[in-house]
Amino acid sequence: MPVYHILSLSLDEKTMAQRIKGIERETPITITVNGQPMQAYAGESIAAALMAAGFRAFRRTEASGSPRGFFCGMGVCFDCLVTVDGAPNKRSCMTEVVEGCVVETAKG
Repeated sequence: MPVYHILSLSLDEKTMAQRIKGIERETPITITVNGQPMQAYAGESIAAALMAAGFRAFRRTEASGSPRGFFCGMGVCFDCLVTVDGAPNKRSCMTEVVEGCVVETAKG
């Protein structure tokens, strides 16, 4: 029978929020968004790169034109769809940036 080891942390250590000491980013790369070069970092999602650059709406709905962007962050809601290297309807939260990739935000 396997033996399970439980972390021996006090209740305070388990429940207290911890401050992030810093963010270490990977190598800077260049991607193209709506025809403009933009800096991103290897290993991050397209959604993270777009959010860091100030984008909030990645597309607009066809029916009402309502803006849609980063919402669930785990590929469930499909609000963050973009076109990547000519392939439409890619979930930006689930797609990693690649040096030289071309991203287009969309309508509909």
